[in-house]
Amino acid sequence: MFFNSIDFAIFLPVAFAIYWLLNRNMKLQNAFIVLASYIFYGWWDWRFLSLIFISTVIDYSIGRQLSKEERPQQRKYLLYTSVLVNLGFLGFFKYYNFFVENFVSAFSFFGADIPSNTLNIILPVGISFYTFQTLSYTIDVYRKKLEPTTDFVSFMAYVSFFPQLVAGPIERATRLLPQFHQPRRFEYNQAMDGLAQIVWGLFKKIVIADNCARYADMIFDNYTSESPVMLLLGAIFFTFQIYGDFSGYSDIAIGTARIFGFDLMKNFAFPYFSRDIAEFWRRWHISLSTWFRDYLYIPLGGSRGNQWMQIRNVFIIFIVSGFWHGANWTFIIWGALNAIYFLPLLLLKRNRNHLEIVAKGKYWPSLREMGGMGITFILTVLAWIFFRSETVKQATDMISGIFSFALYTVPQHPEMEGMCYVLVYILVFQVIEWLGRESDFAIQRINSIRPVFLSFLCYYIIIMTIILLSSSYEVAFIYFQF
Repeated sequence: MFFNSIDFAIFLPVAFAIYWLLNRNMKLQNAFIVLASYIFYGWWDWRFLSLIFISTVIDYSIGRQLSKEERPQQRKYLLYTSVLVNLGFLGFFKYYNFFVENFVSAFSFFGADIPSNTLNIILPVGISFYTFQTLSYTIDVYRKKLEPTTDFVSFMAYVSFFPQLVAGPIERATRLLPQFHQPRRFEYNQAMDGLAQIVWGLFKKIVIADNCARYADMIFDNYTSESPVMLLLGAIFFTFQIYGDFSGYSDIAIGTARIFGFDLMKNFAFPYFSRDIAEFWRRWHISLSTWFRDYLYIPLGGSRGNQWMQIRNVFIIFIVSGFWHGANWTFIIWGALNAIYFLPLLLLKRNRNHLEIVAKGKYWPSLREMGGMGITFILTVLAWIFFRSETVKQATDMISGIFSFALYTVPQHPEMEGMCYVLVYILVFQVIEWLGRESDFAIQRINSIRPVFLSFLCYYIIIMTIILLSSSYEVAFIYFQF
């Protein structure tokens, strides 16, 4: 079920009404969340509900066993069981064909002909997200950072919570699970804040991402015949497509959770206003970046140790992040490229220079800040070309085409007028984001506008903009494929 579908527009108010009718009974609310979440996920393909349920049962049981087991070796065996089962599911559905095809290619290089036995496997939506979410529970229980729950229904609700089930944010058990053990009461201000974030998320998805997608797909699909200027525009359109699409999903998820009385972590913090790549990765897909930091990077030694260890750890974390996104060498190169961007900052100890939002308390950034944002944006756009391309050759051909002398020619394209309109949408969008960059999301302060009718007028303008500028070129949320 997509957030931008008629199905969800019917599902959400019905679920909201039933949920709050049960507000005097927390256990019934949790049970209803499980039911609603399984309906939400099963709407796509009910067969894969079994995977979520198996992961839930295994990690719940292992958590209970870890609370009783004190022998270090036995505790490790329990942890390894959880890791192997969860990553086993993920590896089979997501990476089986990748490894088979590359195994065959490697032997073919040396002249050996091995038959390829790939499978026609459907990737379960959201498996990368809920797998990491359940793993965080087991790991934190193993580390004794979290007491294992004895409430199976609450744990089921934590694993399957529908707002963030299929594309995050990836919540830690230490943060989200306790919220299922606490009574929730409807709060008008919290609900209105959630609605504002939902509306803004829909704006990002429908007005920005979907309109950008039309031209990004057109240019990437025909890159061999496009001019350098069009190739650059295609990369820029995809840059804003993926941001509007994914951060829009996160906004809708966080806003939806808020109207049900839950607080999800912030997943995007205006990343295209970053002054270096380190800051960008603190602001982009925060739930995944911090997951890899806490469960992979720091256990590997983090930034401790000698320089070679630091370089190794940076490359591991970025390449694994790239591989998490998909079974394709383009994602691995995308991760490695970001590691190369990041290394100079780490080695010069400048990776923690920009912890606050740019130009905080000011209208304009300094020239140095503008330069940093410009360079970071260019590097990010070039990296996104690998992320979007079907093959490594396509990415390298596009980049070499962009950097040709013909880049300075005036573009001639039959769709140029439509592209100019979308560039205007992007410009207006970035202005709104800039003005609201010190909030959790750009229009968070809309509910504080007085008199109240002006606040509702703003909602009306945004909603009408969504309706009027919605593209007939609709695409599923990008991160559903991960």
